[in-house]
Amino acid sequence: MNDLKKKTDQPERKKGPGVLKVLQSVLAGALGVQSDKRREEDFSSHSPWPYIIAGIIFTAGFVIALVVVVKIVLANQ
Repeated sequence: MNDLKKKTDQPERKKGPGVLKVLQSVLAGALGVQSDKRREEDFSSHSPWPYIIAGIIFTAGFVIALVVVVKIVLANQ
């Protein structure tokens, strides 16, 4: 009986978005193909920090990849 009462007395904690969901949202946003429904879901109830951090990491990786590709192309000329 106490276990049941403990479960009902505690407010339900909202779980943050999973890693896969954040990654999908960042990639879809970067490509410009994210649906309005998904965008509203992303910004409605979650903290923006996972998306901000993932966006910064994605952008840094993208820039580094471009620099590496340019260096490789210029080295082969």
